Amino acid sequence: MKKIVLAGMVILLCASVPAFSQIRKIPKAVEETFANQYREASDIDFKDQLVSVDVHFLLNGDTMVASYTNKGIWKETLKRSNYDELPQEVKDGFKKSKYADREVEDVTVMYLPGDITQYRLKAKKNGVEKKYLFFNPKGRMLRESITL
Repeated sequence: MKKIVLAGMVILLCASVPAFSQIRKIPKAVEETFANQYREASDIDFKDQLVSVDVHFLLNGDTMVASYTNKGIWKETLKRSNYDELPQEVKDGFKKSKYADREVEDVTVMYLPGDITQYRLKAKKNGVEKKYLFFNPKGRMLRESITL
């Protein structure tokens, strides 16, 4: 009896796998908006997140990720960076913050609608206590959030 139940479960699981593996077509509005926004991009890879679409690409040697709504509205573009490439104002802002004693282990430049640029620093105190710190180009800390 156990073998029959197990076999039935296996068949049911196998029958449901194709439903999960179906990928919908990337919305045309996203493809068009991206193509107009980043004409010089290469190595383009669209990732469907169901409620949004992330586009991974290279631009001028930088690895970037742009996020769009399903209707093709641009939400943000993220670019990996490092501490040495930060504007001096942002470095000074970090050094003056209450988190100055922490090690910066990750830096991301965030390009947002309205021609807004922010800098996200992942600062850790130890292996467990990590925070994202968000700065504007003038070095003012805008907010912080806990991260894993």
